[in-house]
Amino acid sequence: MRETLKPEATVHAVRIPCGSLLLEGDLTLPEGAAGIVVFAHGSGSSRHSPRNQWVARALNEAGLGTLLLDLLTLEEEEVDERTRRLRFDIPMLSRRLAAAVDWAAQRPETRHLAIGCFGASTGAAAALETAAMRPDVVRAVVSRGGRPDLAGNLLHRVTAPTLLIVGGHDPEVLDLNRTAYEDLAGVKELQVVPGATHLFEEPGTLQEVARLAAEWFDRHLARPAAAGRRPDG
Repeated sequence: MRETLKPEATVHAVRIPCGSLLLEGDLTLPEGAAGIVVFAHGSGSSRHSPRNQWVARALNEAGLGTLLLDLLTLEEEEVDERTRRLRFDIPMLSRRLAAAVDWAAQRPETRHLAIGCFGASTGAAAALETAAMRPDVVRAVVSRGGRPDLAGNLLHRVTAPTLLIVGGHDPEVLDLNRTAYEDLAGVKELQVVPGATHLFEEPGTLQEVARLAAEWFDRHLARPAAAGRRPDG
């Protein structure tokens, strides 16, 4: 988990307006990026999540831009540490993720890029709800060890191609993903990573997540974007 970015990748600290709030984020754009992936972090996590940062670097190496952001403010994170309540407020997280997606769709440096969402744990539900709310903007979704079931009745409105990645040794979450998979309306796949538990800490399992995610976004972001949008540069 110590790979470095290619020299052409640029990282910018950004602030994304969402109502009266400013969401903190890190935007990375490799030269000639073929698309951009907005990350929704999971339970008790932030843009500093080492797992999502590692996956983001792998996506950058594959030629995709990434936007890692904090869906909770510092004050809210402190409250959530005590109550564990805000991490399950999926409608609130979805509204904030949608604001980030709208921001990326309008910024001069990213508005020409196809947009995908990557969600982990409860962040996967926020990613799917955002895809349901922004069907013309979110072009693909990947969930890592996610809780898509928390998207509830909005699952059947998700038309963006969706990949659910679950650890083979995470039986409860695997069952929840199998049930949610049936409710998804669009192109979908469920990939089980053998030997992986919920956090994908076992050797090679996070690399497999990154590989699967990069292939999914390449298929549904990079290639359609090249055909239907203006080329970079």
